Amino acid sequence: MPAILQRRPWLLVAAIAATLALGACSGFSERTRGALSAVTPYKVEVVQGNFVSKEQVAALKPGMSRQQVREILGTSLLNDVFHANRWDYVFTIRRQGVDPQERRLTVFFNGELMDRFEGDEMPSEEEFVATLDTRRKVGKVPQLEATEEELKKFAPAKDDKKADASGTPVAPAPALPAAYPPLEAAR
Repeated sequence: MPAILQRRPWLLVAAIAATLALGACSGFSERTRGALSAVTPYKVEVVQGNFVSKEQVAALKPGMSRQQVREILGTSLLNDVFHANRWDYVFTIRRQGVDPQERRLTVFFNGELMDRFEGDEMPSEEEFVATLDTRRKVGKVPQLEATEEELKKFAPAKDDKKADASGTPVAPAPALPAAYPPLEAAR
């Protein structure tokens, strides 16, 4: 037996345990592999570009200045040096549990004035927010109004004495004092 193993017996135990563990890895059943494949790592949400809504596109009119277009859509994501009369607005979002989204809008200028625009069909702001909500919908919303019959169940007892839910009489609360002591002592 080597000298290091004589001085540190726990090292021998650890080596044997590691050997057994590696041998057991080859014996994974299909069931165990299936369970491990169901565990997925967290994927970071990636949002890039400018979200352009249907309402913003509707506000664009030919003949607008570059500044007016920038005020409506924001600064474009891509400014091509070789195509100075073209602004590209690209929006992508990748989220766990949701299909990736990608939308494009290209605005063309003739000098300093907008000539035309083309691109994908843009969702309204409300539609876009609805696609982001990935929470499961839970059943139907309960009715929030009580009927007259339901309210009668909680009506006070007929006589002056109050009763709890089981019908047992409850003593009235003591009367409040006419004046309260001061919060701080007088100096």
